[in-house]
Amino acid sequence: MRIAWILTGCLVAGVAARAQQATATSPPADKYPPVVHLTAEQDHQRTMELLGIKELRPGRDGNHPDSPNYANYDEAKANPYPELPDPLVLNNGKRVKSAKVWWKVRRPQIVEMFDREIYGRVPAHTPAVHWEVTATKHGEDGGVPTITKTLVGHVDNSEYPLIDVNIQMELTTPANASGPVPVILEFGFIGPFHFPVRPGQPPPKLPPPPPGPTWQQQLLAKGWGYAILAPYSVQADSGAGLTEGIIGLCNHGQPRKLDDWGALRAWAWGGSRAMDYFETDRSVNAKQVGVTGHSRFGKAALVTMAYDQRFAIGYISSSGEGGAKLSRRNWGETVENLASSGEYHWMAGNFLKYAGPLEWKDLPVDAHELIALCAPRPVFVSAGTLEKGDGWVDARGMFMAEVAAGPVYRLLGAKGLSSTEFPPVLTPDTGGDLAWRQHGEGHTPLPNWPTFIEFASRYLHAPAAKTADVSMPIDRPRSTLAAASVL
Repeated sequence: MRIAWILTGCLVAGVAARAQQATATSPPADKYPPVVHLTAEQDHQRTMELLGIKELRPGRDGNHPDSPNYANYDEAKANPYPELPDPLVLNNGKRVKSAKVWWKVRRPQIVEMFDREIYGRVPAHTPAVHWEVTATKHGEDGGVPTITKTLVGHVDNSEYPLIDVNIQMELTTPANASGPVPVILEFGFIGPFHFPVRPGQPPPKLPPPPPGPTWQQQLLAKGWGYAILAPYSVQADSGAGLTEGIIGLCNHGQPRKLDDWGALRAWAWGGSRAMDYFETDRSVNAKQVGVTGHSRFGKAALVTMAYDQRFAIGYISSSGEGGAKLSRRNWGETVENLASSGEYHWMAGNFLKYAGPLEWKDLPVDAHELIALCAPRPVFVSAGTLEKGDGWVDARGMFMAEVAAGPVYRLLGAKGLSSTEFPPVLTPDTGGDLAWRQHGEGHTPLPNWPTFIEFASRYLHAPAAKTADVSMPIDRPRSTLAAASVL
């Protein structure tokens, strides 16, 4: 009995000790600061106060020609600051004369300026992403048998469980491919398309799709695959969402610092996490993955291409201000529009300075240097026409940015555009590693897909197709793949 009593006492003491230890190590209920909820206007004002700015210059009005601040579409007024920063001049004024100096010194200098002043810094440590294949379906598109995987990228939120981020993506590849295939990743929408518009603004009139096969069918016919990543599943397209999504998760629900990343850089981070997955999928040739996007997603695609050198090629459609358009151009959308409460969340807080008190000429970098960060990899830039409704994005300003990026391409042994003269509508310039075409429609990427695919065929190559029967069950059990964050 005495022995039993001693053993029982020891057991009780051990349980009590473990309970006390668990209590000491368990997180208290108030360990995690609550998510701060601000409207876009409140956060925009907070950012201005941090910068010591009382007022910003108003953005251009693209809807009312009678407005005193109507967007400029007169080429005679378009270049108030014709001098651009030279991408091949170091911060100390010395000229870059070798590829080694570009990679070791000048390119990091340009990246730092974009990080600090334009798109914001990605945290040094971001959460890991674990990709899960939630469904696999076999189908057919344009006569090509296909395999489509539905994927979710679960972002580790163990350090701040109050915010969940689950990246949505679909991957479609030809079922009869004999090996890994090139893939074009599009920033877009999974499911029904809803064009994003600002409150009080009517949705734009989208032109009807051109006749013939869809862009997806065109890729499949080449033996390539495609993926669609939903950027809004990474980060909301609103200043009110900056304390949630991946930005909010990394900031533990608190408002941004002035050089923290904005939505464009966050969407690009999501694209890089998609690339992490592609490197684990045997159906994908991860050395031949391209990235594309249109409008605001065109901006994100160019930022992705510039920052992540694993992407082999880019199709940048109607990206405009904040994308391939020169910010020193007075045409269509301007810096002031991006600094407004409706769009500032795309950028770093520091960017607001250039809408007051600083001027466009004070920007330390411009779009040609963003394109230069893609060198020597091929980039195809596209736009529609002013007459059909795509004047806002400044086609000529994007072409000029490509021209100004040409010296970096040549330094690295690649080719820029074939000409410095702005070509007529429907006239492609695809002879170099930088390419351009202005189609004859409005705000859409669709008419230029055939030209891009022809251009990309110089760089992307599909394996031979199988001739054997490729029929398989419609669904398979779920599987999980892990991909660690590297950016």
